[in-house]
Amino acid sequence: MATAAHEVTPQEASAHPAAESVVVRFAGDSGDGMQLTGGQFTLSTALSGNDLATFPDFPAEIRAPQGTLFGVSAFQINFGSTAIETAGDAPDVLVAMNPAALKVNVGQLKAGGLIIADEGEFGERNLAKAKYAANPLTDGSLAKWQLLSFNISQLTLDAVKPFGLGNKEALRCKNMWTLGLALWMFDRDRQPIIDWLKSKFAKAPVLAEANIAALNAGHAYGETAELSGPMKQQHIGVAPAEPGLYRTVTGAESISMGLVAGVQLAGVPMFFGGYPITPASAILHFLSRLKEYGVTTFQAEDEIAAIASAIGASYAGQLGVTSSSGPGIALKGEAMGLAIMTELPLVIVNSQRGGPSTGLPTKTEQSDLYQAVYGRNGDAPMPVIAARSAADCFDCAIEAVRIAVQYMTPVMLLTDGYIANAAEPWLVPDMSSYAPFPVEFAGKQEMQDKLASENPDEWKFLPYGRDEKLKRPWVKPGTPGLLHRIGGIEKAVGTGNLDYGAENHQKMTEIRRDKVANIAVPDQIVELGETSGKLAIVGWGSTFGPIHQAVRRARARGLDVAHIHIRHIWPMPGNLGALLKGYERIVVPEMNTGQLKTVLRDQFLVDAKPLNKVSGQPFLISEIEAAIDAALAALS
Repeated sequence: MATAAHEVTPQEASAHPAAESVVVRFAGDSGDGMQLTGGQFTLSTALSGNDLATFPDFPAEIRAPQGTLFGVSAFQINFGSTAIETAGDAPDVLVAMNPAALKVNVGQLKAGGLIIADEGEFGERNLAKAKYAANPLTDGSLAKWQLLSFNISQLTLDAVKPFGLGNKEALRCKNMWTLGLALWMFDRDRQPIIDWLKSKFAKAPVLAEANIAALNAGHAYGETAELSGPMKQQHIGVAPAEPGLYRTVTGAESISMGLVAGVQLAGVPMFFGGYPITPASAILHFLSRLKEYGVTTFQAEDEIAAIASAIGASYAGQLGVTSSSGPGIALKGEAMGLAIMTELPLVIVNSQRGGPSTGLPTKTEQSDLYQAVYGRNGDAPMPVIAARSAADCFDCAIEAVRIAVQYMTPVMLLTDGYIANAAEPWLVPDMSSYAPFPVEFAGKQEMQDKLASENPDEWKFLPYGRDEKLKRPWVKPGTPGLLHRIGGIEKAVGTGNLDYGAENHQKMTEIRRDKVANIAVPDQIVELGETSGKLAIVGWGSTFGPIHQAVRRARARGLDVAHIHIRHIWPMPGNLGALLKGYERIVVPEMNTGQLKTVLRDQFLVDAKPLNKVSGQPFLISEIEAAIDAALAALS
């Protein structure tokens, strides 16, 4: 996705226009370029200074049969002059490029919302593929919505006719025609899109000019056509925001930049070993362009090789990083145990998707929490951090790096398909505000200790000796005098030699447990509401936006409800148990069948109630509002 940067001036930041927002969904065949259209509309929206959140939703098939219901690709954007924290519950505008796109998405459109349909695609064949018995554009079945239908396909062909393109190639420009119309509807500047098209098709200038012509034709149609009824231009004001430089980021981009920032703060190079898998692949793609920051990327032949190479890099004195989604994380399980046994720093990013097995490759879910906290053989504790949004991924990645190097442990960072693909504005931070946590490799001090000892010939380096954090030293291979044993077999306390003894295994298991359990994490805060009361909505990960909006609305109605959102899944904040016990009722919304709920019950003996959704789609604000009302009604 193209990136937009916008400098919010103090004057813009202090402006407070009437709060308003609009939700637009572009939907079409998976070959219609809906993700590209949505991405470029996002770019123009960000440059206009609106707050925004997006939700790309596309099929798992590389190219589903054209015109079919399961081949529909959609991109939803919620933007406005107020704080935007979700991609919106129901669209105000649906752009449907074919009958299948209309059928799959129209049920979610607001009553009275606007449908813009390409009537050129509503022929008998496409209607049959979408299982329509009659043409919905003419049979009255869309009466509760505003309908605007015209032949976008033919208008596109007319616009690009001077460039001599074949019919098939010319129709590929109709997403740009549609984008031009959308830019007119919401008073957007076309120039950034024109510049992007010239850059994208620099080696094929005819295609660039054809797409620009289609873009301009769509814009001109909205501007000049004699249309009655629903087609109106609407200007959305700049959203209030802290002054500074903003850019759009996806979760994958934000994590990548956060990892690079983290290793810069630690003062070590980074090695990323990955294997392509949806929706994690974008991290490898983005990091491969950052070699100038000391980043080495390696696309391995499989998931096991990817994590094994990262562990090898950590052993060699770089920070090893790997990423995957649930199925790949399962394959990496044994090697995670190796990293825990050898006590080497490692960051593992899990971009969750629907499961089990291959599951729902392009849909979102939060069903890997058990896997992250418990999913390894033996007692193998590992810190787990969960990002709440695309922008939050930056700080979470830095935190994962910090814990990994300061405690010599692998760390798992959880996102999901929604976060990885969604975009939102991000205030580019001042990196001088981040405290460095430089790595110290074992070497000079240990040799000084040897020379200062009474019997230097009997002095032994203890590769599994501990500091106050129970962290063992990090030694680069080849450091004089610090030769030591490495591997997956149980280590002797202190020396790291092989030791199968019962007492030693008991002790080492307890040390590894205590090291992770005693990691210093910030106290849990209440995001919205009071620190005690009738009801707490407790979430983690990408449920933040809908929970926060639902709690805000409920509190505006005078309801006693608070929002708590957990970043540190393991170990949990030290004050969390006492905080939860201050509420009469706890509800935990999750895109799984109740995994965090079970962990909270286990750790704190609180009667947490689940609110579960496993449809592959994010929560709606209305769903959580309904749960709040039901929970409070049960208390009365």
